[in-house]
Amino acid sequence: MDMKYLFETSWEVCNSVGGIYTVLSTSAKALSERYGEGLCYIGPDVRTVYAPEAADTVFSEEPTPLDDWQRMASFNNGLKIRTGRWNIPGRPMAILVDFRDYYLRQEQYFADFWNCYHVDSLHAYGDYFEACAFAYAAGEVIASRVAYISQNGEQEVIAHFHEWTTGMGLLYCKRYLSQVVTVFTTHATSIGRSICGNGKLLYAYMQGYHGDQMAAELNMQSKHSLEKAAAHLADCFTTVSDITARECEQLLDKKPDVVTPNGFEDDFVLPAPEASKMRRQARTKLLEVSEAVLGYKLPEDTMLLATAGRYEFRNKGIDVFIESMNRLLRDERLEKNIIALVEVPGWVGKAREDLQERIASGKKFDTPLEYPLLTHWLNNMNHDNVLDSFKKYDMWNRPTDKVKIIFIPCYLNGTDGIFNEDYYDVVLGNDLSIYPSYYEPWGYTPLESIAFKVPCITTDLAGFGAWANTVKGGVSEIEDGVKTIHRTDYNFSEVADVIKDTVVKYSNFSDTQVKKARAAADKLSK
Repeated sequence: MDMKYLFETSWEVCNSVGGIYTVLSTSAKALSERYGEGLCYIGPDVRTVYAPEAADTVFSEEPTPLDDWQRMASFNNGLKIRTGRWNIPGRPMAILVDFRDYYLRQEQYFADFWNCYHVDSLHAYGDYFEACAFAYAAGEVIASRVAYISQNGEQEVIAHFHEWTTGMGLLYCKRYLSQVVTVFTTHATSIGRSICGNGKLLYAYMQGYHGDQMAAELNMQSKHSLEKAAAHLADCFTTVSDITARECEQLLDKKPDVVTPNGFEDDFVLPAPEASKMRRQARTKLLEVSEAVLGYKLPEDTMLLATAGRYEFRNKGIDVFIESMNRLLRDERLEKNIIALVEVPGWVGKAREDLQERIASGKKFDTPLEYPLLTHWLNNMNHDNVLDSFKKYDMWNRPTDKVKIIFIPCYLNGTDGIFNEDYYDVVLGNDLSIYPSYYEPWGYTPLESIAFKVPCITTDLAGFGAWANTVKGGVSEIEDGVKTIHRTDYNFSEVADVIKDTVVKYSNFSDTQVKKARAAADKLSK
């Protein structure tokens, strides 16, 4: 019986550095059920390349049906690969690629793809070289694997490439593997993200932007041309929301063939009894760490708020979150104490030893830590947008302040030295989550929040927020589990006020109202 083969290629296979890791890892079980051992993930071997002394955390190098091919590919094709399984639901097979040798060949394939597809690598810098070396290597891995499985006749093969970082792999397939069907998904256009990240107004002037022109202006020619070529050449081009579909049509001159909103399996969420227990534990942990930082016992009815995501200060709305907390600090209607957490991985140095000592002692303290604003030291304490904003607003977590704000600048992966819990085991403890994004093609963080029955605030510039409004048939409110704020290029101050007012409103909810909002969040997440 012929098998169907699907290769999923991404920089984030077995490598948690952003939201695409969640996209891939939470859909693997469904794909495994459909494709069985025909499914295989291809990712960079970051451990071998960057940290050979480190242990694999989510990848198990073990026997799989890939073994015979691996030996042949290593001997005949010189491919430096490791095979095994990705330790996520479905436990799919994975190939990790050591791509270092491909730096030496870049002039060759950069020239080749310029001649064939007009991909401009001349202006490349930074992570472009790293991504292209991996992606081209992934293309050769797919070619070797396809040659092996085709020994018994032609096979049906799909190669799915995620984000511009894998574009060279898709171009390789178009150039050398015409029998392979290609799919390309952009989770956010590189030029759209750059426009927003440079402080320009994306939405007010969307119809006037030309992708190639903006790429030249922002020194993004190489990434943009690679992404544009992949979008146009793929047999199927997809993106994750209607918002980003419009962006693709304008900036990449290509309308996506399919819009595929993100989601995850139901078994990603704990059963109710276990979830309640984990919520209590997470809340206890968050309060314990906060009390150790602040130096005093917090009231039992303290509200825990959080924002999280990639450290894109403007794009993810971190700036407006801090602004809203500053305004909340001065709102006389607020009666409860608030702990506002900024859970955004920054240029983290190490866990604070003084905080570790306090937590380990189990004692209670009556004085704050010397710098009561963060849980981990940063490599550059003098130049950080989050800390600079705290200082600008004079937010020093004084005992008399009803709103305290704490920066958690690390990946919550279970080994951070303070919480030592995974992100999903911590997010359960929040009372309310806030993600007021300016640029957010989809938005996994709010979806994850409501899946754990934590109501959230987001905006209609996030694909998820726009989707929530569509489900509601109007503007979604906090009673519906999600408060969707209308956001534009110009209403920063209004958004900050709406966040503040919504938090005040939610803090005054009765237990019954809170339960209804949490139930509505859970229902919407399904």
